[in-house]
Amino acid sequence: MAVLDSGGVAVPTENGVADLDRLHRRKSRSDSSNGLLSDTSPSDDAGAAAAEDARDRVDSAVEEEAQGTANLAGGDTETRESGGRGGNGDVRFTYRPSVPAHRRTRESPLSSDAIFKQSHAGLFNLCVVVLVAVNSRLIIENLMKYGWLIRTDFWFSSTSLRDWPLFMCCLSLSIFPLAAFTVEKMVLQKFISEPVAIILHVIITLTEVLYPVYVTLRCDSAFLSGVTLMLLTCIVWLKLVSYAHTSYDIRTLANSADKVDPEISYYVSLKSLAYFMVAPTLCYQPSYPRSPCIRKGWVARQFAKLVIFTGLMGFIIEQYINPIVRNSKHPLKGDLLYAIERVLKLSVPNLYVWLCMFYCFFHLWLNILAELLCFGDREFYKDWWNAKSVGDYWRMWNMPVHKWMVRHVYFPCLRIKIPKVPAIIIAFLVSAVFHELCIAVPCRLFNLWAFMGIMFQVPLVFITNFLQERFGSMVGNMIFWFSFCIFGQPMCVLLYYHDLMNRKGSMS
Repeated sequence: MAVLDSGGVAVPTENGVADLDRLHRRKSRSDSSNGLLSDTSPSDDAGAAAAEDARDRVDSAVEEEAQGTANLAGGDTETRESGGRGGNGDVRFTYRPSVPAHRRTRESPLSSDAIFKQSHAGLFNLCVVVLVAVNSRLIIENLMKYGWLIRTDFWFSSTSLRDWPLFMCCLSLSIFPLAAFTVEKMVLQKFISEPVAIILHVIITLTEVLYPVYVTLRCDSAFLSGVTLMLLTCIVWLKLVSYAHTSYDIRTLANSADKVDPEISYYVSLKSLAYFMVAPTLCYQPSYPRSPCIRKGWVARQFAKLVIFTGLMGFIIEQYINPIVRNSKHPLKGDLLYAIERVLKLSVPNLYVWLCMFYCFFHLWLNILAELLCFGDREFYKDWWNAKSVGDYWRMWNMPVHKWMVRHVYFPCLRIKIPKVPAIIIAFLVSAVFHELCIAVPCRLFNLWAFMGIMFQVPLVFITNFLQERFGSMVGNMIFWFSFCIFGQPMCVLLYYHDLMNRKGSMS
C-alpha cells in the first residue's frame, strides 16, 4: 500500500512497488511484441492497422490495470508530486494525461435510476440529528411557555383503587383456557361428540368476551384500565379460537384415511396449552421453536428501554396531546379549516406516540416475553414502514394477528368456496369489531368510529394496489403514511374525545 511522506508525495510500500514494476515490465514486453508485429509486413496496410489496433488494446488494458493497482496502493485520491520526489513506478502510470478519465456511463447518486441502489446511512444519521435538535428546541420552548403540565396522578392515584373489579376480572380470565382444555380432554376420551365440543367451545369464547364487557360497563373505571382489560380479553379470545380450531383440525387429520403427515397424532397437553397462553403468539401448535438460553443482561437492557419509552409516551400525551385536544372543537361540528388545522397540529405528537407504542409493545415487550419463555420465532413485525400499499401494511405491521387472520379466517373462507374479495372483507370485519370493542367499551361510546375507520381500509387496499401497479411503489407508500398518521388517527382521537366530553356533560 502507499503512504504519504512528509512532503505530501504518495510513496508506495513494498507490495505496491512490486505490483507496479510488474505491470511496467508487462507493458514493455507488449510494446516490443507489438513492434515486431508491425515490422513483419511493412508494406501491408491492413496488417499495420491490425497491429496498431492490437497495440492500442494492450496499452489500454495495461494502463487500466496499472491505474487500478495504483488506486489500491495509494487510495482513490490523486497522486501528488513534489520536486520530483518519490520517482517510483506509480507516478509514471497513475493519472497520466493520456489515460481517459471517463470510461463508462454512470448516474449521479441522487438520480432516479440510482437513488435506491445507494446506501443512505449518512443521510439517515443526519435526519436523526436534525430530528433530535428540532424536537429538543420545541420541548424546551414548550416547557418555557406552558410549564410542566404532567399531573402527579398520571400513573396512579387513590381513584385507581376503584378499578379492582377489572383487576379481578383479568385474573379470572384464566378459567376459560382451563374450560377449553376440559372440552378437548372429554373429546379425546370419547365422553362427548364432535358437535357438542364445537357448541361448548362457542359458549366458552362468547362468555370470555361478554363477561369483561359487562364488568367494564358496570364499573366506573379509568379509560386506561378499561383498555388494558379489553386488550387482554381480545388476546385470550383469539388464543381460545386458535386452540379450538387447531385441535379440531389435528383431530380431523389424525382420523383421516389420507393423512398429509402419517406421523400426526392427536393428544391433549395442559403444559402445551399453558405455554401457548403466555407465549407471544396467537396461533396454537403443540410445540414451538425454542431458543437455547435466557440472556439476562439483554432482558435488563430491553426492560430499561421499555421504561424509558413508556415515560416518553406519557410525557408527549400529557405535555402536547392533551392540551391540543382540550383546546379543540368537534371536527365535524365547526369550521372546516379550523378542524384541518387541529388535525394537522395533533398529527405530529400523535405519530410520535404511535411509533413509541409500536416500539414498546411489538419490539421490546414481545421480545422480552419471548426471551423469558425461550420462544424462538420472533418475527413480530416486518418492514411495514416500506409498505407499498395499505394491504402490505396490514400484512407486515402486526404479524401475530396477521398469521391468525390468515390461518383461522381468510383461508378457511377460501376452503368453503368464498371468493377472495369477500374473504378479505370478512377478515377486515373481524378486525373492525375488535378495534371497536377495545375503544368503545372503555369509553362507553358506541359511535362506531373505530369500526368505520378499519372498514375504510378495504377500499384503500384496492386503491393503493391500483396506484402501485400504475405509478410505482412511492405513491402507495405516501398514501399509507397520510391516511394513517396525518389524517386517520388524529381524527379518531378528536372524535372520541369530544363525544366522550359531550357524554359526560349530558350526564352531569
